[in-house]
Amino acid sequence: MQEKLLGSNLGGMTENRTTPDAQLPDARSIHRLLGGRWADLREEFTEQVRRLDFPATEDLSTAQQRAVTLGLLEQVAATGAPRVGFDPAYGGGGDHGASVAIMEVLAQADLSLMVKSGVQWGLFGGAIAALGTDRHLGRYLDPMMKAELLGCFAMTETGHGSDVQRIRTTATFDPATDELVVHSPDPSARKDYIGNAAEHGRMAVVFAQLVVDGRSHGPHAVLVPIRDENGEAAAGVTISDCGRKAGLNGVDNGRLMFDQVRVPRVALLNRYGDIDQSGAYSSPIASSSRRFFTMLGTLVKGRVSVAGCAAAATRKALTIAVRYGDTRRQFASAGTAEESLLLDYPAYQRTLLPALARSYALHFAQEQLLVDMDRILHAGDIGEAVDEVAQRELETRAAGLKAVGTWHASATVAACREACGGAGYLAANQISQLKSDLDVFTTFEGANTVLLQQAGKGLLTHYRQQIGDLDPIGMVSAVAEQILSQVWERTAGVLIQRTRTLGNRESELAATRDHRWQVALFADRADRLLHTLAARIQAASKEGVSPGEIADRTQNHLLRAARAHVERVVLETFVATINGVTDPAVKSLLVQVCDLHALSEIERDASWFLENGRMSGAQSKAVRDSVDQLCAELRPHAGLLVDAFGIPQEWITAPIVAVG
Repeated sequence: MQEKLLGSNLGGMTENRTTPDAQLPDARSIHRLLGGRWADLREEFTEQVRRLDFPATEDLSTAQQRAVTLGLLEQVAATGAPRVGFDPAYGGGGDHGASVAIMEVLAQADLSLMVKSGVQWGLFGGAIAALGTDRHLGRYLDPMMKAELLGCFAMTETGHGSDVQRIRTTATFDPATDELVVHSPDPSARKDYIGNAAEHGRMAVVFAQLVVDGRSHGPHAVLVPIRDENGEAAAGVTISDCGRKAGLNGVDNGRLMFDQVRVPRVALLNRYGDIDQSGAYSSPIASSSRRFFTMLGTLVKGRVSVAGCAAAATRKALTIAVRYGDTRRQFASAGTAEESLLLDYPAYQRTLLPALARSYALHFAQEQLLVDMDRILHAGDIGEAVDEVAQRELETRAAGLKAVGTWHASATVAACREACGGAGYLAANQISQLKSDLDVFTTFEGANTVLLQQAGKGLLTHYRQQIGDLDPIGMVSAVAEQILSQVWERTAGVLIQRTRTLGNRESELAATRDHRWQVALFADRADRLLHTLAARIQAASKEGVSPGEIADRTQNHLLRAARAHVERVVLETFVATINGVTDPAVKSLLVQVCDLHALSEIERDASWFLENGRMSGAQSKAVRDSVDQLCAELRPHAGLLVDAFGIPQEWITAPIVAVG
């Protein structure tokens, strides 16, 4: 199957664009590496999705697009693939990583289909699986997996988007009838932007403040029917349509309001909080705050999936733009009759190739995150004790990579659109639709700025556990300075060696391509930003500044520290991946790709490295020159690098890259 698939997707394009070279890696080898642990499953599911009927949608109405996407969802359900991530006891495959991998395949085919599938099997089904117990799993998982029961994930509220802990919807236990009464107390409690709600959903997982005997126990999830057998809104449920959006119009986003809607007590998803027959509330987690974050932590798969799917769609945009640049000619050089290819121009290379390199880097970081997520969730499935440190680290990394990855997606697809000129603006050439569809990914599963703050707070928590209580400030400063000194010595040892090359341009350029130096710079930046952040917080606390004001004062610092940590993880994962590659041709090419990624990031944040004495002015210039040089070196291999993504040709319908 692999040879058949890749032969049809990758053949022809590269050999027409690249000088034959026996040392060049085969695109199939890189594609296999990108597939990671779930390479075989990705190939098999790609073949299944290729057989689906994808009609053109750009000229369809919103209603028609929704109908098409629903039909495709039902076809995906018929493949059985959505079962892969659910409990084997209920007909699932028990493979959490695989469930994200199939979503990434759908993202390359059709983003509306991917999002609707994510709502159905990732959010609705995932919430039932993660927060429910046997009484829910036995009844709902099978029809949910078959798409016979379509559902919604009703968490976000108009007045409390990312601030889920303070949502205003209530679920009040009525002991007289043994029911929960779900209610929206005011317009700010309206459930907003809910996928599947406008037309197709029949049931919703509703997050609400659980009130028992007059006491609130914090947000819990309740299963609430929102439509009857005839498709009409259920009694007490008001459904409205969000209407046409900038993109993803195959997804029927709607709004939900509840007016004293009664559901049985057993509709409460009760893994982490339950009400018994006598009306008493109990939970295995005493702290309401900890219980809340534990519940959210079980839903980490959705965040991981959004990052991976955004990356998959970005690779599609890069494939179109790079192939266009390798066929479109414009302007003849002096003394020549033939016009030059766009991709031969340094400015065009600078627009696309660093973004291509970063896409590779983020992919390998995402793949490692997927492996770690699968391991941690599987341990919980088989009843092993939860490694709370590993769980928190996973959540921190998932939040950070989702933010950084979707920002990269948004910026890269915009750059691809511009690189293709007016052709990129035509709907038929796909990039403008990808741009519209991907734009909201920076908001999905939490706004990126909020997620980076969450990641930063996770880093601070780990920091406290490493060095103890941050009081008194003298201890913090001493520890911070000690660690910074160690980091600086580590970095300086490499830096001093590099400084000896100054004055010799070739040596300067070569020195920038030392992965030890690159990793040391990234690690130093991440460590220093975190330690100085901790010191600032402690100093403000000692002055008696309120926690809220401290958070405001240090917010930008927190965001920078979180982003630096993510960049460090991405580079270290890329280097580790390269070290494990045995094919010398693949390894040699990926070393160049990694260099371009690392040096582009150093160039982007050169001001920090210069201001903090981590890089000289001459080195900064050498980094910039190395980026230019690497773009030129990788230009002959750009087609091979995008071909290695293995996106089926029928999903690349843009006429500007059509194969004749």
